[in-house]
Amino acid sequence: MKDNTRSKTVGPQTALLIAALYDRAQTIFANSDVRAITGLEASSARSLVRKAEARGLVTRLKPGLFVLVPPELGSAAEFSGNPYLTARAIIDGAEYYISHASAMELHRMVTQPQFTMYTSTPKRLRARTIHGTAFRFVFVQPEQLFGVATHWITKQDAVRISDLERTLVDGLRQPEYCGGIAEVAKGLWMRRHDLNTGRAIEYALRLRVGSVIRRLGYLLELYRLAPETDSRRLRSVLTATYSLLDPVLPSEGPRMARWRLRLNVSPEELEAIRST
Repeated sequence: MKDNTRSKTVGPQTALLIAALYDRAQTIFANSDVRAITGLEASSARSLVRKAEARGLVTRLKPGLFVLVPPELGSAAEFSGNPYLTARAIIDGAEYYISHASAMELHRMVTQPQFTMYTSTPKRLRARTIHGTAFRFVFVQPEQLFGVATHWITKQDAVRISDLERTLVDGLRQPEYCGGIAEVAKGLWMRRHDLNTGRAIEYALRLRVGSVIRRLGYLLELYRLAPETDSRRLRSVLTATYSLLDPVLPSEGPRMARWRLRLNVSPEELEAIRST
């Protein structure tokens, strides 16, 4: 039987490159890093990486960007790296933050593993899937880059991530990137003792998105997490327009005049989250 396993043999220049990258604690690298480490000209550096890729030593994330395949994976050659660090690398120096369901996972607002990496950025990037990991980039205006914190992924590498309150607000703005409004509500309830509701309200008012203000006010009131003064503050900016509580679901259910919402998820379903 023919053995189709690729040989992961390493020549001297490739060994130099890999050793230097590990010394730097740098698993994701570009062609410019190869030139800097090996001293090769651009064409020779590209050729070296192509051969390393063919041998299963590295994986290409996008043209000119690669990740080392860990030796412990054996003969496996398909590897997309740490998804948070890969998302940061794909952004390539632009402003960004890890957001939506991905941020919820880091903030311990979910109970199920997430399989899509969400990153918000003013840079327009197409979604892509790299060796089974989906990367989705959510466009935001530059002035909406607030409520962002630093989160250490490894001892050497940190990423930008929405803070707890901004993660909630983004989830209320685009529940479809978090599994729906019930998942956002569940995350809110799980972290209710750590949530700064005043900050979340400030963020919602700063974004000036009516559906976010409606959904936030409704959930804070439903779960009794904010005083009536906060509710009045949010209601004071509402227009006559109605929004769906969950834009993922069909437009059905009763209207709630107090928050200008169509309740296409029942209060009973959301209340049940408190007992889970």
